[in-house]
Amino acid sequence: MKNLIAFATLLAASTGAFATSAPQGAKEYIISPKDGATVGTTFTVKFGLKGMGVAPAGTNVPNTGHHHLLIDVDKLPDMALPLPATDHIKHYGGGQTETQITLPPGKHTLQLVLGDYAHVPFQPVVESKKITVTVK
Repeated sequence: MKNLIAFATLLAASTGAFATSAPQGAKEYIISPKDGATVGTTFTVKFGLKGMGVAPAGTNVPNTGHHHLLIDVDKLPDMALPLPATDHIKHYGGGQTETQITLPPGKHTLQLVLGDYAHVPFQPVVESKKITVTVK
């Protein structure tokens, strides 16, 4: 039965039938590092959210979600589907509001996307501006 519910949730999300609405004015942003910053190979990324709350994945409470950090993602994934967990899309389903990441030297982009209880982006999408950092 649990698998059937999970499948139904995924199917509904993929068809947009149960897209979770974001409240008007909700904003996600990266507190630090700042756009254009130079950082060490391991550094802290602090997540910011305005107009909504943070809750762990699986917690279906209105106007709450959890963060996903996109690293070096040029093209956003399908925003009608649950965000995949990859080396470039990190899930913070425990409700974390910051993380330490390690990246190789060079220029990298970072962006946040807020997901609902099932990792599906809100509609309209609540996302941060993409920033660039240089890892030394």
